[in-house]
Amino acid sequence: MALYVMADTHLSLATDKPMDVFGSRWMGYMTKLDNGWHDTVTDDDTVVIPGDVSWAMNFEQALDDMWYLDDLPGKKIISRGNHDYWWDTMTKLTALFKENDIKTISLLFNNAYKVDNTIIVGTRGWYTDAKLASSKNAPDNADYAKIVARESGRLRFSIEAGLKLRDASETTGTGSRMTAFFHFPPVYRDYVCDEFVEIMREYGITRCYYGHIHGVYDIPPCRVYEGIEFIPVASDYLNFIPLRVN
Repeated sequence: MALYVMADTHLSLATDKPMDVFGSRWMGYMTKLDNGWHDTVTDDDTVVIPGDVSWAMNFEQALDDMWYLDDLPGKKIISRGNHDYWWDTMTKLTALFKENDIKTISLLFNNAYKVDNTIIVGTRGWYTDAKLASSKNAPDNADYAKIVARESGRLRFSIEAGLKLRDASETTGTGSRMTAFFHFPPVYRDYVCDEFVEIMREYGITRCYYGHIHGVYDIPPCRVYEGIEFIPVASDYLNFIPLRVN
């Protein structure tokens, strides 16, 4: 029973959104994604998808994508990205998943999950650098400090939920590795979001996976900053093959 991660599936079965604008690696990406998933993941495994799951604008449009994802092998834990406009409240989405017989997808939002010896926590994240955020399709009038403060709060909620999961399952409260999953990278080249880094350091998190970055393949598969491993897992970076976490 393995744990995998792959961000940015960018499913668009109902919207037919082309992805080749992000580079040639995206040509025929649905076939690549389908093959990579089936060749790697079994029904006993779990895959975390940290954001940009679907291009849909609402749940009705996203339904075909959710059914497709639900039919893929394994359990899936998904979180929100900047393009997941279909995302609604946990209460509404949970009800819609049940109503549409979606059984293998869980939502990561102000909560946490335990898969074997890994505690899964995380949030969407955001950029604090206005120029960098703008280059990544952020609204020009975004209040970056406010968004990061909100996402920092959500990260804390998730981590605290993770601590409860760990303490409930382990007498000593040790042994499980708490691992963070972001959509936006907290650390990327010369950019650092100190707020997210400090929270992870406070709670002793030493590994963080992130997506969002497309068409950039010269960054290393792991960068250590302030004792934390930052690992890029956008689907095109991984050649549409889920990366094993443990």
